[in-house]
Amino acid sequence: MFATIVCCGALLFLAGRSSVGMPEQLENEFAALQLEIQLQQRQIDRLSRENEQNVNALAVRLSELQAASTRMDALGERLVQMGQLTLDEFNFHEPAPMGGPADPETIGAASEPELRLAINSLGIKLHRQSSQLDALQFLMMNRQIENDLTPTGWPVRKGWISSRYGERNDPFTGERVQHRGLDFAGIKGSEVLSVASGVVIWAASRSGYGKLVEIDHGNGYQTRFAHNEKLSVEVGDHVIAGQVIALMGDSGRASAPHVHFEVLRNGTRINPSKFVGQLR
Repeated sequence: MFATIVCCGALLFLAGRSSVGMPEQLENEFAALQLEIQLQQRQIDRLSRENEQNVNALAVRLSELQAASTRMDALGERLVQMGQLTLDEFNFHEPAPMGGPADPETIGAASEPELRLAINSLGIKLHRQSSQLDALQFLMMNRQIENDLTPTGWPVRKGWISSRYGERNDPFTGERVQHRGLDFAGIKGSEVLSVASGVVIWAASRSGYGKLVEIDHGNGYQTRFAHNEKLSVEVGDHVIAGQVIALMGDSGRASAPHVHFEVLRNGTRINPSKFVGQLR
């Protein structure tokens, strides 16, 4: 009986406690905790939005770098073709590695670390491409300089070859002699052209040659243009390929208007035929 009364009393006490309500201090702590949770959630939401923006910005940057890399590949390939190069280090023909699942829906959004890794890898590739193009440009510039300084093409704008390099009958004596140049016949007064860039080292009359222009092109090459009617350059002048240097004539030991054209390599006269047959 006593035990029953005690149990009932305990139940009434607990019921009374529950009806009193939550203590004010505990309620304040609970409210503060709820507010902190809300603030944390807002911060998480903000960071999530910022991260999404960062990821989007990284994706855009990656696309820009990929486009730049593609353009550099195309440029490099065109330069290699223009320069007629076959060096392995300038192989721009190999396509960039590509792959992925066939179904676009299976592709998830790239994470920021993945995008940063892709950008870093692409940056390394762009640096390599830039170095390749710098080396290619240097090589092509040197090749262009060498090409400009090498005698190439005809020394006249209009005319025809009237006598070739080698043994022939002398037009004055009829004897068999060696002809150390090519003769280009044409109309008197027609233009005589430099066949390469260089410096004029002779522009005056010389025995047998008549009015002569001699040009030093460097790399051991020199050219001579003889029998001119009039000279258009002076010693020390810098000339370029295709520049008018004289007018055709028949001065010196010449039977008719023409240009006697010689090419010298390291002081020795060589056959100009392989040079005049080329196009610059």
